[in-house]
Amino acid sequence: QVQLVESGGGLVQTGGSLRLSCAASGSVVRLNTMSWYRQAPGEQRALVAEITSNGSTNYADSVKGRFTISRDNAKNTVYLQMNGVKPEDTAVYYCAAAQRWTNYRGNKNDYTYWGQGTQVTVSS
Repeated sequence: QVQLVESGGGLVQTGGSLRLSCAASGSVVRLNTMSWYRQAPGEQRALVAEITSNGSTNYADSVKGRFTISRDNAKNTVYLQMNGVKPEDTAVYYCAAAQRWTNYRGNKNDYTYWGQGTQVTVSS
């Protein structure tokens, strides 16, 4: 079992910056891709950024060039640096981590753990 706890959210003005953190605890082994999602009221949860175990990254077009995802495997923590924020970035931001599992037959699958979320509000 893995627990994820986000922190760093809050109120920020348009053009400002925030840094979100997500710390993993519990059975923190075999964590592969870690990612950030966000969900605004009445909307679907959407991928913001993800980072693989070897450091490869992928970003939503809406945040490309403004947000940066990084991870510290020694601390079991993933970060999201948010620069030049816009009102449309307002949402609850969720951390996710995929853990690899293998059964007795050798079949592999990933299970995704989710954090509770942290609110980010960008004022005009």
